[in-house]
Amino acid sequence: MPTPTAKICHSITEIDAEEWDRCADGAGAYNPFARHAFLLALEESGSVGRETGWQPFHIAVEDGSTLLGVVPLYLKNHSQGEYVFDYAWADAWHRAGHNYYPKLQSSIPFTPATCPKLLCADNSEAHQQLLLDACLQVAEQAKVSSLHMTFLPESQWTRAADAGLLQRMDQQFHWHNAGYHSFEEFLQQLASKKRKNLKRERREALANGIEIDWLTGADLTEAHWDAFYQFYLDTGSRKWGTPYLTRAFFSSVSATMADDILLIMAKRDGRYIAGALNFIGGDTLFGRNWGCVEDHRFLHFEVCYYQAIDFAIARGLKRVEAGAQGGHKVVRGYLPEATYSAHWIADPGFRDAVARFLAEERQYVAEDIEHVEAGSPFNATVDLSTIRGG
Repeated sequence: MPTPTAKICHSITEIDAEEWDRCADGAGAYNPFARHAFLLALEESGSVGRETGWQPFHIAVEDGSTLLGVVPLYLKNHSQGEYVFDYAWADAWHRAGHNYYPKLQSSIPFTPATCPKLLCADNSEAHQQLLLDACLQVAEQAKVSSLHMTFLPESQWTRAADAGLLQRMDQQFHWHNAGYHSFEEFLQQLASKKRKNLKRERREALANGIEIDWLTGADLTEAHWDAFYQFYLDTGSRKWGTPYLTRAFFSSVSATMADDILLIMAKRDGRYIAGALNFIGGDTLFGRNWGCVEDHRFLHFEVCYYQAIDFAIARGLKRVEAGAQGGHKVVRGYLPEATYSAHWIADPGFRDAVARFLAEERQYVAEDIEHVEAGSPFNATVDLSTIRGG
């Protein structure tokens, strides 16, 4: 019997799309970010690659001619576009006279959304372990300072810890669909004052004759992407200096994944003025990018949060993941949720120091989630565990 072998792929094109997606399908509910087409769009558009500091280093584990599993992986010479910040670690290691970069990063570039990274067709513990072992072997052989697996599902986070990786926690804010039939039904779960505030925000957001379009599938056109890219550039230039995604990315991903895309666009006087890009998963709507060319009070909340809730209810989706950061989402019905990352540090002394920091950080994050949840806008009689399990 052949022994499973691992290989490094310097482009997603080295792995057959159907085979990659077969592995992604086995890893849980449909997740658009785990698809071959999404990662290919990033590469083909020049959004990732050697020039951007995101060199593809994907791992494929095979048993003879059978692909057992894959891991999206990148060799990086910076820490930009990750949303799980390790700048302090890099600075400390550099001050100690060592090179933190290059490092290995198992993540979906520029995408702070939970997504499985150990992609196995049968999702077995044995094959997930093979993938983890391969990642660690590659990290050791490449002589990198560290390996980081970010925005993992909790089950894969636990498995990574069992393999010796350090555990890190952070938090995001997600909306949960408790079987609602309408936005109004959701509002009835909120305290009276909060409910009135949300209604007022929605009215004021559209008060200047603004209309909202939902665009998905065949409705998406290059004209829509031209408009949205201007919104994206405005936000990106203010947040990061240089936007991560090229214009070509949006055309590429729209050509192959249009049915997985929801573009929420705001229009005034026949002209698009703002928009939010979302991706549609099997049970989750993932909010990704927002931008505008006109400022209108509460329009950001309407387009990014309330319209996303409307769409999730209409589609029967269980959750809306509204992206990174944003404690302001809580008063709008989004609840704090832990996010999970796992980290391997090559140097034992440095690893011990990071481990001590992470233990304290996990405790702080857990306490903060509990504190934020206590101030949620839901009625005191509402059981939040029921909301999450809706």
